Amino acid sequence: MPFVEFIAGWISGAVGLTVGHPMDTVKVRLQTQSTYKGIFDCVVRTYRHEGFHGFFKGMAFPVFSVAVSNSVAFGSYSNALDYLTQSQHRERDQGNKAPLWAVFTAGCFSGGIQVLVTAPVDLVKVRLQNQTASHSVAGGAKYRSPMHCVAVIFREDGARGLFRGAWALTLRDVPCYGLYFLPYEFTCRMLTEKGKKSSTYVILMAGGIAGVVTWACATPMDVVKARLQMSGAGGRVYSGTLHCITASLQEEGIRVFFKGLLLNSVRAFPVNAVTFLSYEMLIRSMTAPTGFAQD
Repeated sequence: MPFVEFIAGWISGAVGLTVGHPMDTVKVRLQTQSTYKGIFDCVVRTYRHEGFHGFFKGMAFPVFSVAVSNSVAFGSYSNALDYLTQSQHRERDQGNKAPLWAVFTAGCFSGGIQVLVTAPVDLVKVRLQNQTASHSVAGGAKYRSPMHCVAVIFREDGARGLFRGAWALTLRDVPCYGLYFLPYEFTCRMLTEKGKKSSTYVILMAGGIAGVVTWACATPMDVVKARLQMSGAGGRVYSGTLHCITASLQEEGIRVFFKGLLLNSVRAFPVNAVTFLSYEMLIRSMTAPTGFAQD
């Protein structure tokens, strides 16, 4: 059932986004602004100046659109794996496991495909998350809403402007989506008896571990991506991905590429645990009447 994976990916993506967006806002601000002393300082100042709502800036747009990109990622991964192994998700879930090289390859493929959807959405999210000016301040905020943000970017930079930072996003997501699905599959196999379905506990653990491993590898390019997306919009102007990397390294040292690593790791475990559990539950409920294996 080629479309089941897309539906399950859509819903699980929305669930995961809702869980992790507040920490993602703090992470983005730490990566793109040098005014904060650390995670705690960013959290306190955000709450003090913007209230609880400040942690959910930029969420209205991606809560639907990131669900789409998650749908594309999971759907393209599962269908690529079907093609590479000539098997279906249900067969693999019942013991006919795919080789790990196929898991990694299908993951890389899904990372490349979902960038086409993610790039404009992520750009708008980052711009809105970095917008700390209140509407009540003289001059007001530059972007009034997600759609207004899209319109302003299009007016100032054209359609190409909506894909600012897309190369950095590609360099982040293609290898990292391979790493995303690989530890998930490996952990599930290590913690599940042969011939049985993975339990709720195993899926949560495997999803959380996959998220942490992936973000540990993705953070350097995530920093570059975020800086390029803010280039010319209140942040430093960079001519491209390489210029951003070299300029950031010269000015702030190697540590700059690991800004937000701790927060990424803390956020990644619960977000991806919930995402994978939601995905697997939905897949099983839509493809088999037997439901979940008992813990």
